[in-house]
Amino acid sequence: MAADPLVYLTAGEEKESAMTPSYGLNESAVRKARGLIAARQYVLESDWGDVQPTAAAQNAFLERHSWADYAAWHLGLTAGANDETKARYAFVYGDFRRVHRSALIACVYRASEWRHKAVELAAHDLLQELDAAAS
Repeated sequence: MAADPLVYLTAGEEKESAMTPSYGLNESAVRKARGLIAARQYVLESDWGDVQPTAAAQNAFLERHSWADYAAWHLGLTAGANDETKARYAFVYGDFRRVHRSALIACVYRASEWRHKAVELAAHDLLQELDAAAS
């Protein structure tokens, strides 16, 4: 008889996996995003799957900017990953010029799906700030 492939969670258990990284909140990214929103540097309607930075765009950005500048576009910091590596930074919220509303929605969704609560809440708060600024 085959093992049951489903995972059943009881109240209070968290969805965890040895393959799921852990993320801390990148406070400098939150500050940068807030500044961009205040300066009205955002895109309200975009298809994030089409406009999110590609690997080539990330590399081009890093050729012209510091790792700190690159990090400031990512709400999550991967626990255990080395600084100044792409693996360290997660949950990108813009296209290296502007905040994208669709990116914040994607961040909220992904972070909540994998229970990265600090990133989820920060992305949610930024989304609310963007919507208030745009109204």
